[in-house]
Amino acid sequence: MELGGVEAEPRIHAAPEYPYRKRLIAWLAFVAALTAVNWAGRLSDGAPDPNSAYQWDVAVGAAIQFVILLGIIAWLARGTWDLLALRKPLNWGRAIGAGFVLLVVVDLVNIALNPLLHPGREQGLTPCKWEPQHAGSFALFAFTVVVLAPVTEELAFRGLGFGLLRPFGLVPPIAGTAVLWAFAHGLLEALPVIVLLGIGLAWIRYRQDSTIPGMLIHGTFNGLALAASLLV
Repeated sequence: MELGGVEAEPRIHAAPEYPYRKRLIAWLAFVAALTAVNWAGRLSDGAPDPNSAYQWDVAVGAAIQFVILLGIIAWLARGTWDLLALRKPLNWGRAIGAGFVLLVVVDLVNIALNPLLHPGREQGLTPCKWEPQHAGSFALFAFTVVVLAPVTEELAFRGLGFGLLRPFGLVPPIAGTAVLWAFAHGLLEALPVIVLLGIGLAWIRYRQDSTIPGMLIHGTFNGLALAASLLV
């Protein structure tokens, strides 16, 4: 276009600046610290006592740990609560169906890998048998594993982590959060199963624009593993 016989310079629109740079760095530092603590504990102490679910100190300590982590996540997300995706899913029916398929696939992979890697046995948090005299401590432990852990981890990875990485495309928030979440557990043999579960949970979070289905699926996965250990 010419203005008064002089060709106007074309306008150059700068790409919008990524708005969460400091928050992303803080989240990555949080994940790195969590990973380092879990791996250090695993390497120094080895596999936990399989009957630790019946110990009050373990149950109380785990509950306090997740409450503290929830506080850190809330602090990291302050002012940008939308990143946590705590909202109703787009379609409950599809979310439940996808969750069912994911649990079946993960369970089949877990069964296939069990003779080689023993992913279920490695974590060592499922009791060998039911001991009714420890019902109180077990109830708190089960609440932590089935409710607190899924809520905390979904908000941390499929919520905050997914939201911070989403501007970079789909691979970082789906595969990236799955791998980081798997390594943060401090487990080696269970890595393939946890990564697969993490990818599925992140995909459902993407399709449903919500972390709530992931919390329910994650809690169901943990609850089934805990219940199955008592039925053996």
